[in-house]
Amino acid sequence: MKKLFLFLITLGVLALMAWGFYQAIYAAPTEATMGDVQRIFYYHVPHGMLSYLFFSINFVASLLVLAWRRSNPARAQVADAWALAGAEVGVVFCSVVLVTGPIWGRPVWGIWWTWDARLTTTLVLWLIYVSYLLVRRFAAGSQTPALAAVLSVFGALDMPINYLANRLWRTQHPSPVFGGGPDSGIKDPDMLAAFGWNILAWAVWGLAVLAIRIYIQRRQQAIDAASASAALAAD
Repeated sequence: MKKLFLFLITLGVLALMAWGFYQAIYAAPTEATMGDVQRIFYYHVPHGMLSYLFFSINFVASLLVLAWRRSNPARAQVADAWALAGAEVGVVFCSVVLVTGPIWGRPVWGIWWTWDARLTTTLVLWLIYVSYLLVRRFAAGSQTPALAAVLSVFGALDMPINYLANRLWRTQHPSPVFGGGPDSGIKDPDMLAAFGWNILAWAVWGLAVLAIRIYIQRRQQAIDAASASAALAAD
């Protein structure tokens, strides 16, 4: 029954992603100014928005790690699994943003990269969470989750700066698609549908990967705890 459930979930996620691809590449009309290169929008913007979601999961879980690490270590371990998984998935989504942005920008702006506020703060955000993952991977000791949690809280400060960058400063990056003024938003219903389907598809994919990583990390925590208990018993 469990295998059937996982198979159906996988099939549903793949179907959503395929439908989102169809909507972005075939159903949505060609944008009049940029042409077909604008279709990167249906991947670039959803991944940027969803990276905030997964980094926020990491942020909240990291706060709980710091709050519970002494008073309730068992809960702190659960929160730590959520924090690690959120950072991993968030880095994947942010990486897609950093790759698709220059691919889009080169034919539209004539340059691959510029050190404006939005692009720079996105790169800084990515570097902070990659650093978080490196700390988790290579630092040793029982304090590693707490140290990583502090780094996560620091990294989360960049999210509002990154979000507001093209609102507060003049940037090479376009103005916000939503909430950027009276002319912002997606007017064409087919474009809006393609955008919405891709948000849904990639959100479901990301949440599925998040759940798998939390499960794996919880299993790893149990293995580590059993190994530590066995080592103590041997002494």
